Amino acid sequence: MTSILSTQSAIPAGALAAAPQPALLAAGLVLRPWNTTDAPVFFAAYRDPAIQRWHTRRPASEGQVCEWFGGYRRDWAQEKAAHWAVTRDGGEVLGRVALRGMNLDDGVAECAYWVLPASRRAGVASRALSTVSAWALDEAGFHRLELDHSTRNEASCRVAAKSGFVLEGTKRSAAVHADGRHDMHLHARIRGDKQVA
Repeated sequence: MTSILSTQSAIPAGALAAAPQPALLAAGLVLRPWNTTDAPVFFAAYRDPAIQRWHTRRPASEGQVCEWFGGYRRDWAQEKAAHWAVTRDGGEVLGRVALRGMNLDDGVAECAYWVLPASRRAGVASRALSTVSAWALDEAGFHRLELDHSTRNEASCRVAAKSGFVLEGTKRSAAVHADGRHDMHLHARIRGDKQVA
């Protein structure tokens, strides 16, 4: 039996999946859905020690990457998540950004990102995160976006702050990494927050 909401959904069911997942433009970047030709670079990304340090879930093969990409397409169709390749003008992959755990009733989603080593310290992550955030809050209808990262991941903390995500607190011993449990910083950006440059 389906439950009844006492409030109106922030985003009506079917509103996102009614259209293909959009490509988003940022200064010098194109954020687009992943395709099978991206599997080698995606798989290689998870061999990078920094990405491995902060991401415990890793694909075991390029074939599994393609399975993940199929899951990403289903996530969009089911309005659960949206996953983008961060590219230079639609071609060379520089990183990844995603909205996960989409709650259309409350208008809340979680952000995640990583950048390949050669593209770090060039503002790629913050531009991609700012672009996805603007789309989610201004066009898609989300009200609140959250992200968390290990308190030891100072680079991710800088990206969050630069992208307008306010540090709200620390979740103690909230995630398991390869070297044990980590405290996690919780950041959030809500509709109406001051835009970032």
